[in-house]
Amino acid sequence: MTKTFDVKIGINPISWSNDDLPSLGGETPLSTALTEGRAIGYQGFELGNKFPRDPAALRELMAGYGLDVVSGWYSGQLATRTVEEEIVAVEPHLRLLAENGCKVMVYGEVADSIQGERTIPLYKRPRFRSDDAFKRYGERLTAFGRHLLKHGVRLAYHHHMGAYVEAPADIDRAMAYTGEEVGLLFDSGHAYFGGGDPLTVLTKHIGRVCHVHCKDVRPTIIRHARNRQWSFLDSVLNGVFTVPGDGAIDFAAIIDTLRTYGYQGWLVVEAEQDPAVAPSYAYASKGYRTLRTLVDGTSLEDAA
Repeated sequence: MTKTFDVKIGINPISWSNDDLPSLGGETPLSTALTEGRAIGYQGFELGNKFPRDPAALRELMAGYGLDVVSGWYSGQLATRTVEEEIVAVEPHLRLLAENGCKVMVYGEVADSIQGERTIPLYKRPRFRSDDAFKRYGERLTAFGRHLLKHGVRLAYHHHMGAYVEAPADIDRAMAYTGEEVGLLFDSGHAYFGGGDPLTVLTKHIGRVCHVHCKDVRPTIIRHARNRQWSFLDSVLNGVFTVPGDGAIDFAAIIDTLRTYGYQGWLVVEAEQDPAVAPSYAYASKGYRTLRTLVDGTSLEDAA
């Protein structure tokens, strides 16, 4: 029996303005991102800090552009606080997503994370002191994920540079120590930068993947980032990430794997770059065309 491959292609507004580095596109209005994203062909946007936080206002805004709300990043702290505390903290964001039809929540662990600290090199990222500590973290994630599912939203765990879960071995343990309530957000760029082969990571955990971030990488910049002990933000500023089709990752193989498994959900272009160096519209277009051709099995000329 052939599995259904049903995907939509969305984008994160980080291509136009960066939440972590407001100097990158901070002056660009949200209307520009939404207008250009829709014109390119994107079907939805993930949220950023310029979007309304009221569910009705957000729904009205996106309907005016004919766009879906894909999901939105949640800065979780289950590495250091209780499930009960996290449930209270997440309530406004959970309501925002649930009332706008989102099926997943992007969970990023920010407790002790250095991803937003420009002066701290990546090798100083946090690590769990013991296997038992990691297991207890997994138990909290599972309980939290169970709470989200009661509202129709699945936890999509984002492995991320500078955080507790960065390397392939961290992803393996996170999936081993959590239940099915916790899905995996597969991020091709973070998988590569974290020291893994993206296709291997995807194939190993395909059964848990519920959301996909599509970002490409520049391997030379990754080597510089490691050798020169850059922070995550300095790595971004120096161009470590780019859109699909502009770097070293084999997205054809990734899309083929998702198709074979019957993935259903969003493919989100999310590539932190300086829009002054990588013009937003041009790069967002390239990322869309790359994914569209692979999903549809057409040529770049057909997608242009």
